[in-house]
Amino acid sequence: MNKNFTILIVDDVDKILLDKLNNAGFSIIYKPGLELDGVLQYIATVQGIILRSKVVADKKLIDLGINLKFIARVGAGMEIIDIPYAESKGIQCINSPEGNKDAVGEQAVGMLLSLLNNLNKADSEVRQKIWEREGNRGIELLGKTVGIIGYGNMGSAFARRLSGFGVKTIAYDKYKTNFSDAYAQEVSLQTLQAEADVISLHVPQTEETIYMIDKEFIAACSKPFILINTARGKVINTQDVVDAMKQNKIVGAALDVLEYESFNFQDFMKEDMPEAFTYLVQSNRTILTPHIAGWTVESKTKLASVLADKIISRFSE
Repeated sequence: MNKNFTILIVDDVDKILLDKLNNAGFSIIYKPGLELDGVLQYIATVQGIILRSKVVADKKLIDLGINLKFIARVGAGMEIIDIPYAESKGIQCINSPEGNKDAVGEQAVGMLLSLLNNLNKADSEVRQKIWEREGNRGIELLGKTVGIIGYGNMGSAFARRLSGFGVKTIAYDKYKTNFSDAYAQEVSLQTLQAEADVISLHVPQTEETIYMIDKEFIAACSKPFILINTARGKVINTQDVVDAMKQNKIVGAALDVLEYESFNFQDFMKEDMPEAFTYLVQSNRTILTPHIAGWTVESKTKLASVLADKIISRFSE
């Protein structure tokens, strides 16, 4: 069994993760309230650590984890882990994007439909006893071209959700080729920028993707488009997006993530918010949600279950 293999869990997780690991024979230290100082006191004594977003696995933590075999995140994004440094120490880095891909795909579709049909705006007006029909005339998704940037778990889940809407779905992924399937056609970035009426982002936050959507990217797009971001806030330059909205180059923005978020996604800048944020808040062409696209009742369980299965398959004796 695995009783000599101890795993430290430092965030709240679904019970299924604890049950699966316990049943597989691992020793579990479950400390969801533990802050960084406490984590550093434990880290030398454990073989694995499971994080969500509260603690950053940087070089200091990794160096102190002299017995670490893996660092795992309950979720998709891995920017809180110094992956190259961890792997240079022989430490495996594990995540579970399969667990919330369906939730992300569904929310992306929901935000898009709400923008096209003015649902948030119309709802707000009716609550104020404003009965405005012509001003809320919608635009049909049927016949539009949707461009997906990043065709991994999230991007492909979004494509599958779109398959019943009669759209042309195209996708670009810098790190994949020959991935065309029944739901999306692989294209170059230039083709996507030339054809897309909607551009949806499904990429991790890396040095390459920070501010990927900036004024140069937007200028290279042939059509006015709707922008959807359920990936990471820093993938877009918010000021450049707002400038494009003012020029009607971007006709709507559905943003589940903002570049002003804290690293653990639990809060965001509240004082001295920039003008770009004020514009987004006041615009009726935006939908803003607090990083919840992958945050469903079902995904909490699936994220934990997938991660447990990966750990068990790799480290069970």
